[in-house]
Amino acid sequence: MTATFLAVAFLAAGLLGAAQPATRIPPEVLQLTQFGPALGVGAAALLWPGRVRALLAGGPARGDGRGALLILTAPLVIAAAAATYAVLGGHARPVRPDAPFALVAAAQLIGACAEEIGWRCLLQPLLRPRFGPLGTSVAVGAVWGVWHVQVFTQHPLYATAFLITAVSLSVVMGWALDGTGASRLLLAGGFHALVNIGMLLFMDEEAGTVTPMVLFGASCLTAAALWTWSGMRRGRTARTAPAPAPDRLAAIMENVR
Repeated sequence: MTATFLAVAFLAAGLLGAAQPATRIPPEVLQLTQFGPALGVGAAALLWPGRVRALLAGGPARGDGRGALLILTAPLVIAAAAATYAVLGGHARPVRPDAPFALVAAAQLIGACAEEIGWRCLLQPLLRPRFGPLGTSVAVGAVWGVWHVQVFTQHPLYATAFLITAVSLSVVMGWALDGTGASRLLLAGGFHALVNIGMLLFMDEEAGTVTPMVLFGASCLTAAALWTWSGMRRGRTARTAPAPAPDRLAAIMENVR
């Protein structure tokens, strides 16, 4: 299943990216490549409908407030990077998009959810029983970063910082979404969209400028370290608790045919 999902996600993203200019949809509003992972989920669902349904449904939600903290993390990492960039003399003032902001925000959420249904709602829980929350998050983040193949046309330092950012954000989401059940899609999509909108409004890393990308990578890496510390600390205090939701999900999937 993993190979099928990734093959379709990468291929579909490339084809959609090539078709984007013909649609005349401004990339700042919506990037069609974001629908590649959603198409990968669709392909997997055709072949393994029961397993995909169980993965997307998730297990019982814990309701411990991590979802709200995840959403709060997005503006915090943007603010930290933008403030540092401003101190260094960069352009960190709000930029008005050419399209209506409501349209941009709605399209960004749709595009983010089209990505996250693949990365965090299918691939993350699929690999989680084998590699655990941290190992899976790092692996999914690395694949997610490489999936943005266009980044490798930029300066090597920019590309490195981007990959660090992708892995760090994946670690944040991995810890935050572990055991959140069916609400994962909206939480992951909302977090992803807020990060994208924040970067669009306050940073100019999309132009290939190295400094804001490095600063954003450092901000995200700090957030990932804090979430990892909290997640491991929480895990140590819950050694005698019942099996977590993702493990129960794995058990359920064993009975799905």
